[in-house]
Amino acid sequence: MPPRLPSGIHFRVTNGKKHLENQKRKHRDPYALAQARQRKAANLARQDVLKQQRAASLGDPIRGITTPFVQSFDNASLEPAQSGEQAVTRLTTAESHKEPHQSPADAEQENHLNHYLSSTELTNSLHYSRVLTEPHGSDDPQKEEEEAKRHQILRENAEAAVARIVRLVNGSSKDRTRANVQRCIDTFGRHHTDAHLAPKAPSYVSRDPSLPSPAEKTPRAGPDTGSSEVQVAILTTKIRVLANHLEGEGRQDKVNKRNLRLLVHKRQKLLTYLRRKERGGERWQNLVETLGLTDGTWKGEISL
Repeated sequence: MPPRLPSGIHFRVTNGKKHLENQKRKHRDPYALAQARQRKAANLARQDVLKQQRAASLGDPIRGITTPFVQSFDNASLEPAQSGEQAVTRLTTAESHKEPHQSPADAEQENHLNHYLSSTELTNSLHYSRVLTEPHGSDDPQKEEEEAKRHQILRENAEAAVARIVRLVNGSSKDRTRANVQRCIDTFGRHHTDAHLAPKAPSYVSRDPSLPSPAEKTPRAGPDTGSSEVQVAILTTKIRVLANHLEGEGRQDKVNKRNLRLLVHKRQKLLTYLRRKERGGERWQNLVETLGLTDGTWKGEISL
């Protein structure tokens, strides 16, 4: 026999239909709907303000601040675009007034040429060709003068054509990227920056003179191409190329959008590592100021 329940307990059965009707009535209330819309608009406005403040404080995670060095990636030169004759004149003048002891920073100021040429090689080749093509002397002075004028005109046209051929502005994007990578190695490589940038402070200094001093590092062989600052500069070059492409004719290029996202996140990891290792030293300051990198390029989560 089942147990008997006390007679003083009463059970209340809730009506599901009544609860649904109350909810529907609430949603049909114009005052409640107006309040909900007002709250939603206030939240969206606040989110926009926070996004703007965050973007203003952190900066653009892709481009950062456009410095003259970063802007020079477009034509692989720190100098403005020049015509063929102006380029030849500049190269010839630079070679004739070249200082005997030129620093790496001054050498980096020279324009990198296409087809793996240097300004010295181009100037020497033009001078050698001018010597080979000079007209021989003639008994007739008038004929000799005419040949000299014609040779001068042909030589100027040939030099202007050669200057247009070797200019990186007229080259492909791949050629400019190759030259920009070499410029980054020359600018941020430790085989050059060790001369004027102080190393980071030691993390631990022993006060016991009896302890052996730390072993010296093996001297670097060849140019520095693998340090974090060089890799960050090279990634910044490639990021600018992809960003310019996607803003222009590549708006629907989904493959390069993914490539851009990968490069930005890879640069973020390298910047985080470099800041932790250098502890805000001179190398970090030089890299950030030269490339125009803001906090948005390495702080927090980057979503593109």
